[in-house]
Amino acid sequence: MSGLLPDDQIAVLRKQGFVVARQFASPKQVDALRALAERHLHEHVAPIEYEADLRYPGAPESRSAEGGLTVRRLLSAYARDPLFAKWATDPRIAQWLARYFGEPAVLSTVHHNCVMTKHPAYGSLTGWHQDIRYWSFSDTDLVSCWLALGHETRHNGGLSFIPGSHVAAFTPDQFDDKKFFRDDAPQNAEWIARAVSPDLEAGDVVFFHCRTLHAAQGNRSDRVKLSVVHTYHPQSIQPMPGTRSASSPGVALAS
Repeated sequence: MSGLLPDDQIAVLRKQGFVVARQFASPKQVDALRALAERHLHEHVAPIEYEADLRYPGAPESRSAEGGLTVRRLLSAYARDPLFAKWATDPRIAQWLARYFGEPAVLSTVHHNCVMTKHPAYGSLTGWHQDIRYWSFSDTDLVSCWLALGHETRHNGGLSFIPGSHVAAFTPDQFDDKKFFRDDAPQNAEWIARAVSPDLEAGDVVFFHCRTLHAAQGNRSDRVKLSVVHTYHPQSIQPMPGTRSASSPGVALAS
């Protein structure tokens, strides 16, 4: 996918629910963002979500247990540092999304808006899910931008996606009570068999739809994996009043 022009990348996103844009961020951008993320991680700069907070498979039982202060996400990236804010509102992201949406994009400061970490020890598994499961908007055409700050593969907890799942009409019984796509349901087996795990290099970006099923394994390498992820919606789509999605104002992108 590295040689595709933006319009061709957008066509792939519409068809399969995700697309990889190779070397979307420059080495200089990646180095600066990674250095900042590593410093905030080392210093436990709040706000932070710990693996123990969610207790997904492989996570510590509590913050006081062994490995209990293993970080899962550095939250509120946009407000955390001007460097993160600059990336989240980068003109290239704004222009790409405006072409996809057909109108200017808005950054959600509530959903994603974070540095995702995956530690070799105590980094949990994340089952198959659609991001829209807990989001509340007037429509469901939202797109996330995932920036790899280093090499990402299935081996170190990189994302896997199920192509075409963003347009599927799934039924409630295909999900468990936490809205994870059930890997024990026979009707889901054919979908899960389609999964792909793109290898990413530092600077690569994945644009993926909020209805695309995705998952991540644990990190079996010896290095912490770091990624920056933000979610966007067109200005014509609004968070529903009184919901968590409306708890913090979005940021309009200038394209």
